[in-house]
Amino acid sequence: MQQVAIVLLNALTLAALYFVVASGLTLIFGLMRIVNMAHGSLFLLGGYVGFSISDSSGSWVLGLLGGAIAAGAVGLALYQLLLARFQNQMLRQTLVSIGCAIVMADLMLAFWGAETYQIEPPALLDRVVRLPVAGGYSTLRLYVLAFAVIVGGLLWLLLNRTRLGMMIRAGVDDLQTLRALGVRVRLVFPVTAFLAGALAGLAGVVFGTALSISPGEGMHFLLTSLVVVIAGGMGSIPGAALGAILVGLAEQFGVFYLPTYSVMLTFGLMAAVLAFRPEGLFGVKA
Repeated sequence: MQQVAIVLLNALTLAALYFVVASGLTLIFGLMRIVNMAHGSLFLLGGYVGFSISDSSGSWVLGLLGGAIAAGAVGLALYQLLLARFQNQMLRQTLVSIGCAIVMADLMLAFWGAETYQIEPPALLDRVVRLPVAGGYSTLRLYVLAFAVIVGGLLWLLLNRTRLGMMIRAGVDDLQTLRALGVRVRLVFPVTAFLAGALAGLAGVVFGTALSISPGEGMHFLLTSLVVVIAGGMGSIPGAALGAILVGLAEQFGVFYLPTYSVMLTFGLMAAVLAFRPEGLFGVKA
């Protein structure tokens, strides 16, 4: 019973990380209909930059902010310089962003090498707490869970209770009418692209603190985030949360009970959801 409780907690904390990465992807892919296959590279870039800053300054918070800002700035540059030129051309966006992801992976490999890095957590988070049934468990992983809940709540408020969120949703539905109403659309989507990149960078720093970062993690998180967004429903923050929980449970319980077939469980989950709800669990039919 204790093992099941620990696997369950590991699944939820992993789902929290998947959710933060996928929430950025659901903003740019689900809402803006921009295919950015370099989103996983932004996750890895945030982790690397966060490590370098926290290692040199000794401040984990500065590393968190630096990783988010760096990934957000690169995400904004990708959108402004490349992806925005191919609006509503998903094939071209896919090819261009894959090319960018390959270039970014090579540049990061050249700069940070092939080593595995772990970001030093603050002393406040680096403790063990006693939980019922599970016994001793890392407080850092529990803070990761709380962090994802806060990010999800803030995103929901941004999209549903602020003027910026209304402009983003309106721009996706009818861009021409939004322009005719005098809204400065040129500022709305770049802000969203920066926010999506920053969320990936935040997740990279938190992942590098809870576990470690190394070359190849970006592609893993990109594929998992795509499964989360597609299964949960494109453009839906609650859908991304539920999709992340399902993927986290399938992955962790699969590794524990069916290690040979754990990867198949993740993609089998997406196939099962799409078979019954092609628009995703919280998606809306076009």
